[in-house]
Amino acid sequence: MKLPFSFQIKVAATLLIIASSVWAEQDEDIKRLTKPQSTINFGAGYLFNDNARFGQFNGLRDDGFYGIFNLDIIRRNDDTGTWFRLQGRNLGFRNRDVRLEHSRQGNWGYFFEFSQTPRYEPFTANTAVGGIGSSHLQVPTTPTAGGPEHLKTERESFAFGINKFLPANFELQLHFKNEDKDGARIFGRGNRLGPPGPTAVGGYEFLPEPINYTTRIFGATLNYNGKDLQLSGGYYGTLFENKNKALTTTGGSSVGGIFAPALFTPIALPPDNQAHQAFLSGGYSFNPHTRGTFKASYTIASQTDGFFPTQLAAPGAPSNLHGKVDTTLVQAALTSRPLSKLNLLANFRYEDREDKTPVFLYNPNAFNVDLNGNRWTGFNTPRSFRTFTNKFEANYALPMNLRLIGGIDYEHWDRTGTPQTTGHRNSTDELSGRIELRRTMAETVTGTLSYIHSDRWGSHFLTQTTATGQPFFNLIAPINLADRNRDKVRLLLNWEPFEPLSVQAAVDHSWDDYNGDRNNSGFGIKKGIARNYSLDAVYTFSENLQANAWFSRNETQIDQANRTPAPRVPWSVKLENLSTSFGVGINGRPHEKLDIGTNITYSEITDKFKQSITEVECCPGNTPVPDIKFKQGRWNLFARYALQKNLGLRLDYILDYFKTNEWTWSGWTYTDGTRLSQDQRQWVNFLGISAYINWQ
Repeated sequence: MKLPFSFQIKVAATLLIIASSVWAEQDEDIKRLTKPQSTINFGAGYLFNDNARFGQFNGLRDDGFYGIFNLDIIRRNDDTGTWFRLQGRNLGFRNRDVRLEHSRQGNWGYFFEFSQTPRYEPFTANTAVGGIGSSHLQVPTTPTAGGPEHLKTERESFAFGINKFLPANFELQLHFKNEDKDGARIFGRGNRLGPPGPTAVGGYEFLPEPINYTTRIFGATLNYNGKDLQLSGGYYGTLFENKNKALTTTGGSSVGGIFAPALFTPIALPPDNQAHQAFLSGGYSFNPHTRGTFKASYTIASQTDGFFPTQLAAPGAPSNLHGKVDTTLVQAALTSRPLSKLNLLANFRYEDREDKTPVFLYNPNAFNVDLNGNRWTGFNTPRSFRTFTNKFEANYALPMNLRLIGGIDYEHWDRTGTPQTTGHRNSTDELSGRIELRRTMAETVTGTLSYIHSDRWGSHFLTQTTATGQPFFNLIAPINLADRNRDKVRLLLNWEPFEPLSVQAAVDHSWDDYNGDRNNSGFGIKKGIARNYSLDAVYTFSENLQANAWFSRNETQIDQANRTPAPRVPWSVKLENLSTSFGVGINGRPHEKLDIGTNITYSEITDKFKQSITEVECCPGNTPVPDIKFKQGRWNLFARYALQKNLGLRLDYILDYFKTNEWTWSGWTYTDGTRLSQDQRQWVNFLGISAYINWQ
């Protein structure tokens, strides 16, 4: 049947309108790529509460007004394919950064970058120590109360880099970064011998360390990108300079004889050092199913800064450490799919950190000093490490939508050490086996169940002796070196019951059994348990409304047996770390001109010590250590309203809450009278109103 001509005209017109709409959307997408949008955001915010935690890294510590200024300017020259971009973030705050990029696609490019990062000490130091921030401090000779001091450090860095594409698929990259760090941070000196009380000698004094560092990082990289072969090689270097060679003091406590804090001056500060590395990495595709990658590097790190003061060097010892550490790294991996259902992975890593620092006797009187029964030899102790790591994994597809994965990991460590200077062991080995089963249980549910078992063992522990030749009282094997058996089970689920909803859940549980100690002492860590639970969900109500929620729970526990130095009474501790966190967020567009979003997060961390002393009479007045708790919550709210297509207003609100009963410094007073304190409950409100301008 032939349709009327007028109807044909209407159908054609409708199709033309639909096509025009599709073309318009495509043109808009193309326009966003070729003519990207630039934005400037400016305004002001007000902080309603003084605080120490909320503004620790952004400078928003004191109540009052702060500027809001962000920019992202992008320009493209269609004739030359040249891009220009200028980004500025948090320009009204103290943690600001600016980056300028200029490039021509596939030809050349360069960038300049400047950033500032503050770090405010969350504790207030009430101290009478003078000269804070300098390398010479005046310390009270008797306990003296002082006024509040707020320590901080600030980093300023400037960086630039260039890249140039060369013929034959080569690219050259050069980069340089200069970072200055200034300020002061918590530091101290002294020692205390004997149990707390009137019989103890010595003490601890508050000495803020002056920070005046410069770090320079630079390098060059030559890349090759072929069809099957990719290579990247070059040089990477660092130079560290500390403008303060030593910290000197006047005053201080003279109580304690040779252990008096006032005798510890000058104190050497971190010395200048440098490192230089040559590296080469790459990958090669042998065929569509097999690919290999590798990485190799050689690094020389040295420290030849002169000792301060030089007259303290022992006869025959050099005027500087002549420190040198050479590090060799070789890593290779191979992935292959020899069968349609089988995937293989093999990985090898070797690292040799060789400490070539010469050994000298820097303190010939050290053998006459016996601190807590420990012998101090007066020699420096170079430490070298050599590590072998191997990994193999096989992945095979089974019937019924099952996939079986098996893996073996092996790690070997070699360390240098001498009985007089270390309580470690020279070598450790760890072997792990893993088996994993994955299954698509339905179109909407995927699950993974895995089991991992690992064993760690090693050579005998070195025997440390006192100045009289007796075994040193410390018989505890360090947790990272002790023999250990670990079993771990992990369950992962991914559930998408219907298109708008996606849920991921994870549970893993591990058990550690430390079945070895030093010299059959019975002391040290015994068992450990770790549990982790997490849940994430995302729901899309519509194109203009999305929501998400997450929950995380972590539990870690270790049991340890110990004893006091004298009169060596056994005691135990069951350390626990419990953390719970959750968050909820919603983003939506209720109106074509209005975008809103809100996000709430909360976390709580508790550290439990659970001490148990079997003979209370050993330590009169001793009480179990109380728990430490941290609580932090934050509510973020934003709203953006478009006054015009390219002009609008934005509102930001932040409510931040912090609470702790952290007791580490409560009731503690330095020998000079300094006390550290913090507000254990902090509420912060921040409200910002700004305007934004967009253009293309």
